[in-house]
Amino acid sequence: MCGRYYIDSDVEKEIFRIVQEIDENMKMGRAGDIYPSQEAPVLYGKGERLRGGGMRWGFQGRDNRLLINARAETVMERPTFSDSVRQRRCVIPAKHFYEWNREKQKVTFGSGQKRTLFMAGFYREQEDGPHFIILTTAANDSVRPVHERMPLILGKEEIRSWIWEDSRLCGFLNKSSPLLERWQDYEQIRMF
Repeated sequence: MCGRYYIDSDVEKEIFRIVQEIDENMKMGRAGDIYPSQEAPVLYGKGERLRGGGMRWGFQGRDNRLLINARAETVMERPTFSDSVRQRRCVIPAKHFYEWNREKQKVTFGSGQKRTLFMAGFYREQEDGPHFIILTTAANDSVRPVHERMPLILGKEEIRSWIWEDSRLCGFLNKSSPLLERWQDYEQIRMF
């Protein structure tokens, strides 16, 4: 599961290098953690153009819970998600994301070398504008010691295919995410 991620000026620069058009409502110029329900920059397709725009993180569920992630393995079967993942795919750029270990310590995962991560997602329109969900998959060897789920990470070269190529959707949903670097600001030292 991905419950928080981080963006910075490097992510903003990468967005401007990739997209052909920026929506007027996209708020950039801030670095920091992105929490569920906050607006964040997202890449999506409009016609044949790749755009950058601001969307809120999370769908409002039936019981008023905020749904922030969807499992890649079951997303096509879930009525809440299936239409959106088939028709409105997006990419969520981030510098890194966080997971919490069993001791409730925050662990950071990123690609290193100041590279941007591209998380697969999808969106839908709600009363207050577009909202997105991050797709998760089974954790790979780099994330598994901390958590059993992780975001579905795309390569930069896969962004356009993810957004537009419907015939590749099932292949993407079954793909493995690349290995990531892991670090913590501090680690608890145990004597026993």
